[in-house]
Amino acid sequence: MDIQLNGKRALVTGSSSGLGEAIAKMLAGEGATVVIHGRNSERASEVVHAIIKSGGKAEMAIGDLGTNEGADAVAAAALKSGPIDILVNNAGATSHKSWGEASAEDWLEIYNTNVVSYVRMVQRLVPQMKNLGWGRVIHIGGGLAVQPIKEQPHYNATLAARHNLSVSLARQLKETGITSNIVSPGAIINPMVEEWLQNAAPKFGWGTDPEEIKYKAVQDLIPNDTGRFGEPVEIAGAVAYLCSRYADYISGATIRVDGGTIRSL
Repeated sequence: MDIQLNGKRALVTGSSSGLGEAIAKMLAGEGATVVIHGRNSERASEVVHAIIKSGGKAEMAIGDLGTNEGADAVAAAALKSGPIDILVNNAGATSHKSWGEASAEDWLEIYNTNVVSYVRMVQRLVPQMKNLGWGRVIHIGGGLAVQPIKEQPHYNATLAARHNLSVSLARQLKETGITSNIVSPGAIINPMVEEWLQNAAPKFGWGTDPEEIKYKAVQDLIPNDTGRFGEPVEIAGAVAYLCSRYADYISGATIRVDGGTIRSL
């Protein structure tokens, strides 16, 4: 199915690795020119070259979105070769500090990294989308935004803020042709998660077989209707759909890709 991304240009923040990389590669595979963003030019360049080698179109924008100057540099690089039709706000950081460990400075730092960085890119790219009369803004959120756990309260709160600002932006963009939505991942498997699972397996009695460890970890930590972790490509698929013309009538929504971890009507 053609999701009509040929000729579109997309900036995916934090796309030099992980979830952002998977999103960028899928959008490129659907015909969009993707701007790969990161703070490390070598890693970003590797993703750009991989996309081009596979027949896609990719460019690069390097900068720290935690600063106004860095956001200016990223926006300028992204717009250098043409307007940006799609902004996927994905870049961010995690922190596992507890209430007793996270200082006020930790709260401020992660809020700047995970929330204000999103705002910076919205402010720099959405005005030119209005001139185009069409656009997509997709924010990567998470289930902890609506069902927070007792640990990492400062991180949980930043996810909630992302969900909130995305809906507010959708209201602001009424009748502009631009939509704003959230993709909310559940527990997604990646090399870091796999390493943590292997190290934690003896403590929880999950066995030694990698597949058994993953299955038991899901049952103990993140029970869901699919009985497994999600894959980055499954998040990328939801993002690609929201970028398509088939999602013109979706705005201010949260698309949960979590296997049914969050239980709601």
